[in-house]
Amino acid sequence: MQEKDMKNQTEENELPVEENQESLPMVEENEKENTSGNDKNEEKLQQELADQKDKYVRLFAEFDNYKRRTARETMEQRQTAGKEIIISLLDVLDDMDRAEKQLKESDADKAVKDGILLVFDKFRKTLQAKGLKPIETLNSDFDVEKDEAVSEIEVDDKKQKGKVVAELQKGYLLNDKLIRFAKVVVGK
Repeated sequence: MQEKDMKNQTEENELPVEENQESLPMVEENEKENTSGNDKNEEKLQQELADQKDKYVRLFAEFDNYKRRTARETMEQRQTAGKEIIISLLDVLDDMDRAEKQLKESDADKAVKDGILLVFDKFRKTLQAKGLKPIETLNSDFDVEKDEAVSEIEVDDKKQKGKVVAELQKGYLLNDKLIRFAKVVVGK
C-alpha cells in the first residue's frame, strides 16, 4: 500500500513533458535577466572595492608620512632642546677664550694655569658633546652663509684677497645648524 501511495505522489508531482518544455523559455529569460543584473551588481561591487582599496592605500601612506614627519620633528626638537642655553653660554665661551690667551702670556704659577686650562677644556668638551662645533674661518674663503664681515683691510699678498684674515668672534654650529655667524675681517 505504501508503494502505491508513493507511486501516486510521484505521478502527481511530475508534470507532463509538454508543460515542462513550455516553462523552460521563461526560466531561461529570468536567468538572463538575473545574470545581466548580477553582472551589473558585480561591476558595481568591484568598483566600490577598488575605491575602498584606493582610500585605504592613501590613508596608509598619509599615516606613514605622519609618522616620519613627527619622528623627524621630535628628533630635531631633542637636538635643539637646549639651544637658548647654549647660545647664552657662547658669550662665556668667548670670555674663556680671551682669558686663556691672557693666561698663556702671564707669569702665573704653572699649576694654577694648568688647573684653569683644564676647566676651560672640560667646558668646551661638554658643549661639544651636546652638538656644539666652532666654525673654522681663519685663512679660508669668505662665505656669506657662515661669516659676517665686520670690515675689510688691504692685504699685500694676492692669495689673501677675498679670504678671512682675522676672526673677531667665532661662529658656531649646533647639530650642524648655524646658531651664530663668525664676525671676521676680510682681505681686499
